[in-house]
Amino acid sequence: MYGDVPVFMSEGALFRDQPYAGELPQGLWTTGLCDCHEDCHICVQTAIVPCVSFARNTEIVNRGTIPCINAGLIHLALGFVGCCWLYAFPSRSRLREHFALPEEPCSDYWVHICCTPCAICQESRELKNQGADPSLGWVSNIEKWRRDKITPPIVVPGMNR
Repeated sequence: MYGDVPVFMSEGALFRDQPYAGELPQGLWTTGLCDCHEDCHICVQTAIVPCVSFARNTEIVNRGTIPCINAGLIHLALGFVGCCWLYAFPSRSRLREHFALPEEPCSDYWVHICCTPCAICQESRELKNQGADPSLGWVSNIEKWRRDKITPPIVVPGMNR
């Protein structure tokens, strides 16, 4: 569907050659869990409609396999019964896997139970800082990467035993 654009790639020369690769801390979150003030737009959006911020993040993390509208409606429905964290924490785990990020300050489960809005904001900032803009959606990010001749910034670490 996306032609010859490498969607997610493991560590390799192409990733290291990207202009942003050397600037990002490898294996660390680029912002803290409570650094919501660093992106006021995402902070306000998440405070008012967290399902929208979550859905945009999820579409990117799942490489477009879960449409933004579906993720948003599921998150909204679970939010009405106070269980949106059940759907949200696995997405955080996938994001961490894509970027080889540590599970901090505690497990993804507890981060989302204790502070889902902060977690969603941090995940959105991480995607932006890594070069994927959640507000554009998956297909538009692919087109942007193709147009700018940039390898998608998502790194999946090699298999560990």
